[in-house]
Amino acid sequence: MAKLTKKQKEAYAKIDSSKVYDLKEASALVKEITNVKFDASVDLAVRLGVDPRKANQMVRGVVTLPHGTGKDVRVLALVTPDKEAEAKEAGADYVGLDEYLQKIKGGWTDVDVIITMPSVMGKLGPLGRVLGPRGLMPNPKTGTVTMDIAKAVNEVKSGKIDFKVDKTGIIHAAIGKVSFDANKIADNANELLQTILKLKPTAAKGTYIKSIFISSTMSPSVAVDVKSVS
Repeated sequence: MAKLTKKQKEAYAKIDSSKVYDLKEASALVKEITNVKFDASVDLAVRLGVDPRKANQMVRGVVTLPHGTGKDVRVLALVTPDKEAEAKEAGADYVGLDEYLQKIKGGWTDVDVIITMPSVMGKLGPLGRVLGPRGLMPNPKTGTVTMDIAKAVNEVKSGKIDFKVDKTGIIHAAIGKVSFDANKIADNANELLQTILKLKPTAAKGTYIKSIFISSTMSPSVAVDVKSVS
């Protein structure tokens, strides 16, 4: 195991490893143990009692964080000419169609979210190998395939995120920045957790939320009391 730096030792010393913290305590603590010089992201890791290999136990959804993510989300709107003005006015960073399809075909993926229209999805199919692994393929379930382009762009820009349980049964999501007030971090975390609770598959048996950990970029993780949010 690599040696801990002085700052890492100080951070670990502030965490009581025998304790699980309520959400507000954990949100304040993660700010306290973060020592990097940049505005680190705050991440939530939620282990679920589901089997993601079974379609009826897949947990996937979208949530709009009340205080946003703190990140400047780069949005590409792949739309027909009649929708370009709408996308630009809503704040999309890149707007167009064929030129961007060619750029993506060439390997360009310098965006965070792609929003498009149902009629355009057929053209995106061949680009699945590029977009899929990066989580960029638009999906009607996450609201990124729609005719209401302005609404979709506004939601993403204001803090809408999509999440999905991974093959190990864990949902990872960025819920803000360390510069946020602790109460705002807790609010965002709670919004995500309440959404996950509502999405509990009927086929899931036993304990649904097994553990919750909150951390920031390069910080230790803090255990959150599951009972404080369920």
